[in-house]
Amino acid sequence: MALNEPVAVCVDAGTTVIKAVVFDAAGRELVVAHRDTAVRHPRPERAEQDMDEVWAAVVGAVREAHQRTGAPPVRLLALTAQGDGAWLVDRAHRPVRPAVLWNDARAADLVRRWRADGVLERAFRRNASLTNAGLPNAILRALAVEEPDALAAAHAVLTCGGWLYLRLTGVLGLDPSDASAPWLDLRGAAERDAAGGNAAGRGGGPAYSDELLAAYGLTEHRELLPPLLTGSDRTAPLAGDAAEALGLPPDTPVVLAPYDIVTTALGNGTTAAGQATCVLGTTLCTEILVDQAALDTDGEPAGLTLDFGAPPLLMRAFPTLAGTGVLDWTVELLGLRDHAELSELAARVPPGSHGLRVLPYLSPAGERAPFLDPSASGLVTGLLFTHRREHLARAVLEGLAHVIRDCLAAAPHRPAELALCGGGAASALWCQLIADVTGVETVTTEDSQVGAKGALVFALTALGDHPSLSSAAAALVRRRRRCEPSPEAREVHDRDHAEFLATRELAASRWTGWRADA
Repeated sequence: MALNEPVAVCVDAGTTVIKAVVFDAAGRELVVAHRDTAVRHPRPERAEQDMDEVWAAVVGAVREAHQRTGAPPVRLLALTAQGDGAWLVDRAHRPVRPAVLWNDARAADLVRRWRADGVLERAFRRNASLTNAGLPNAILRALAVEEPDALAAAHAVLTCGGWLYLRLTGVLGLDPSDASAPWLDLRGAAERDAAGGNAAGRGGGPAYSDELLAAYGLTEHRELLPPLLTGSDRTAPLAGDAAEALGLPPDTPVVLAPYDIVTTALGNGTTAAGQATCVLGTTLCTEILVDQAALDTDGEPAGLTLDFGAPPLLMRAFPTLAGTGVLDWTVELLGLRDHAELSELAARVPPGSHGLRVLPYLSPAGERAPFLDPSASGLVTGLLFTHRREHLARAVLEGLAHVIRDCLAAAPHRPAELALCGGGAASALWCQLIADVTGVETVTTEDSQVGAKGALVFALTALGDHPSLSSAAAALVRRRRRCEPSPEAREVHDRDHAEFLATRELAASRWTGWRADA
């Protein structure tokens, strides 16, 4: 690449790793720089991050990536980040306290009360999202009791993406994908669209719902909700102080892409209604695009529905609390090197793992998709003296695949294929196993950093280089591997899935009492 050829720098700010990726004009990865970020647990069920440390990690990753590429001209800086949680700032735009993350469980008891009182179901009928303990409405209510001084000092509640966009541009606001759950009335938007509203169907754009705020008991904290960033608001020039820190020219266009579970889908080429993606990361997030006109809020409450500013598309997402953290736990438990060795062990065992099964609900926050139970916990069944490490390795991978199948069953449509991404997609065995368990062909792309690629797809569409997300994805996303379901394995996994669901139903009858006494 010539040194004078402009590049795009895309930041994917995950929960534990910040990645800065430099792409050339054809959308090929040139350099990837990483910075680890610390998640602190002041109590076992709590998860927090230092907001300034997250910003410093972004600065370090971007500077390294740009310099390693030879410091070429930068056409744009695009940003996607972890979602949910509560990142509080004061009027000077400084952190009020550490960020409370999406996997924090301090509000678990509150969510249980909301469910018992019907609050969760009433809210789902309006915004098609099922509140969990890691969403900002639950966290704000918990902080109002535990830390009223923090809320009194706060000027706005942001997410990670909103915090980083503020540091980069000085613009305070919230992306619609971050605001959808729990603040936006998506059913009302669909109804207005059906009645002949504007092209976006929202009378000029999405808006916060006072009805939902009242349902959550947060009316008095309405002023904490920052402006919604829509259309051109999601692009702003890089501020001078941020430019100096990053080593980039001032006024470089900064594009705020949707939060990471949406952006990873775009990076996989999931841009049309009916297409689906599953992120094999810290959360297993199974998601499918739907047309706003087909939004159904009358069924069983489950998952999240996200408006990401591409009407008439909405994202139905089922982000579990079970994910690659379960693999990390298994690697440590078995004394293995890494996930690759775990896959090598699992490959030695046939489908079904000789009767060993794992319910992989290991998060202290329980589970949030496709069902909600803050008390959910893991379970191993069928264990015999004849089972070895390789059986447990395979049973864990199969258990997580059954979670994905469970999420697909809750989705509004069965997809023809499931695009996989995230760290887990590096395992060819797991990709094949997911195809076998779900009965859906799985595909992966050439990119190692699918979230960053999705931010690029979104940014180039926002800046007018492509007329639509679909055309941008067609030009930038390249498929690599396909796995077709094995008919022989399907028979085994169909039987095992029925047992998986039956075992979970039996275990659920004891979860609440056990966790409450722990």
